[in-house]
Amino acid sequence: MTVLSALRSSAAFAAAAALMLGLAQPLMAQSEGAYWVSTSKAKANMRVGPGRDYRISWTYVRKGVPLKVLRVMGGWRLVEDKDGSRGWILQQFLNRERSGIVTGRVSEIRAGKDGSGTVLWRVEPGVIGKLGECEAQWCAFDIDGRKGFIRADSVWGAQTP
Repeated sequence: MTVLSALRSSAAFAAAAALMLGLAQPLMAQSEGAYWVSTSKAKANMRVGPGRDYRISWTYVRKGVPLKVLRVMGGWRLVEDKDGSRGWILQQFLNRERSGIVTGRVSEIRAGKDGSGTVLWRVEPGVIGKLGECEAQWCAFDIDGRKGFIRADSVWGAQTP
């Protein structure tokens, strides 16, 4: 046995022992608590695993789609969309700007932050807007510069992640 092969064997043994004893941590997904993000580009690929070598399971083709981040692994985020689909997206295709998507039925956008005031307009399910502060079950909602307030239970993304 040469000195080089002896060193390789002892290094491999030391690495295996460190992993078994918990002294070294393999690369694992970190959970920092769920939080909201939205797609920052008009095209973002969701993959079945955290890497470009994994198969694309879905492609989002709208900027601003709300997603819930469940885990972090390096530059990748395990996300969930409003339909419950889960997959991995590169962090560079996401931003922390909070958005929401109207669900259920046609919803009213009101003038007052407590739901009072006139109905400014109505929005259909699938409409995406920027979410502002939510209080007393009403959220500020901005759809391409048109601002008002919408019931929190009408918007996926308004809940606590």
